[in-house]
Amino acid sequence: MTPDKFRAAVIADLGRFTHDPLGFVLWAFPWGVEGTSLEDEDGPDEWQREQLTAIGERLREDPHTPIKDATASGHGIGKSTEVAWLILWSTMTHENTRGVVTANTESQLRSKTWPEVAKWYGLLQFDVLREMFRLEATSLHATEPGRERTWRFDAIPWSERNPEAFAGLHNAGKRIVLLFDEASSIIDAIWDTASGALTDAGTEILWFAYGNPTRNTGRFHSAIVGRHRTEWQHRMIDGRDVKRTNKAQLQAWIETYGEDSDFVRVRVKGQFPRAGSTQFIGSDLVQAARKRDVPELLSEPLIFGVDCARFGGDHSTLAMRRGRDARSLEWRRWYDLDAMTLAGDIALEAKRWHPQAVFVDAGNIGAAVIDRLRQLGVQNVFEVWFGGKGREATWAGQVRVKTKNKRAEMWTTMRAWLATGAIPDSDDLEADLTAPEYGYAADQVSIQLESKKDMRARGMPSPDDADALACTFAEPVLPIDDASFYNPTEWGVVKEYDRYAELDL
Repeated sequence: MTPDKFRAAVIADLGRFTHDPLGFVLWAFPWGVEGTSLEDEDGPDEWQREQLTAIGERLREDPHTPIKDATASGHGIGKSTEVAWLILWSTMTHENTRGVVTANTESQLRSKTWPEVAKWYGLLQFDVLREMFRLEATSLHATEPGRERTWRFDAIPWSERNPEAFAGLHNAGKRIVLLFDEASSIIDAIWDTASGALTDAGTEILWFAYGNPTRNTGRFHSAIVGRHRTEWQHRMIDGRDVKRTNKAQLQAWIETYGEDSDFVRVRVKGQFPRAGSTQFIGSDLVQAARKRDVPELLSEPLIFGVDCARFGGDHSTLAMRRGRDARSLEWRRWYDLDAMTLAGDIALEAKRWHPQAVFVDAGNIGAAVIDRLRQLGVQNVFEVWFGGKGREATWAGQVRVKTKNKRAEMWTTMRAWLATGAIPDSDDLEADLTAPEYGYAADQVSIQLESKKDMRARGMPSPDDADALACTFAEPVLPIDDASFYNPTEWGVVKEYDRYAELDL
């Protein structure tokens, strides 16, 4: 067969799959072909086959009724692969297709979703397809002159400040495709704006959403188990039922977190967490700490935690904690204060109480505060970088978890401490402690606390008081050997002291 005839044959074959995504996937890639990365593969997994088949059946039955399909699942089932297949199939099999894919974060879109498209584009077994469609950094488009703008699929990060970026996807009489990857964290405003693309008459309209069910609120949750579920085809997939998942890792999570834990529900079973479970610290834990009385152990080190802010709605906070007691010494708060004045006030508190460690958030104006404290001769001042590398921390009991960054590490340690600690009886502090939500980093294991930026997008203030308390857990501080240190009348007097005697009180 001549090259021209072969090209014509491939194009003719391509036309057969306009309403057959499963057929396209089985035809376009070298399944079972020796010498390729698919030589030991026989095609899509069962859940992928079922979804692709259902899409084709609905298109053949009525191509002009919008298809809305949502999939919640555990980790590692091949969601991004399915996204890649749908992008390639929908673009290549229908003239002048217009499509947009977005993800929970720009990083996810750039580092995982689109690279998966590139992977499968590279695996296409017919060069003709790569000649007809060019893959670029953020788009897949036709190479035919004049079609680059009208026949294309774009990767576009969403923004709460610019939801209108998803409002202009109209393509009357052709095909429109919307794809949301890791959809649980895409805010409702983007979903609502994207719905405007569903109004073109006589048009194939396909809207797919995939993700781990990390939140029990929002439109992804509503599309699968909430009030919008009748509008969507939907499913929840347990990772243990998928052939390509790492069963050993899934079982390890079950043994670590428990069969009925929210971690396992979300990451293994593909089920939404219980009500409120994306809240990092529960109200019951905080309320108990507000009411709890603990003994004052003077041998425990006194630790200062400082969260710094300058002007605006945020404020600077000095939290003071000695062991399990973060209540006895009155915390300080400052509003609209510059770094030099703030450092001077903290230095006065340090002179008064003689802390064994002063941990200061180095972000914002914190670096200047740290420099000034050291210049004033305050001892044991340590900088804390919230975005620094996180270590393992105690979640509860004997369970240890990985953390994404230093802030997540400190908050995780603080969460465990709250089970036996005492805090000020403050509504504002309780609001700060219970406000942040959490999820998991790209490795699907490390705890990742909601950022202040994301909290503000939800209309929540910066948790300044809670961050200050968290700073007291930045590093372990050794107990002191001489409790007379706390009595100024006995400074310099050497005497024996039983550091454990007060435990009998």
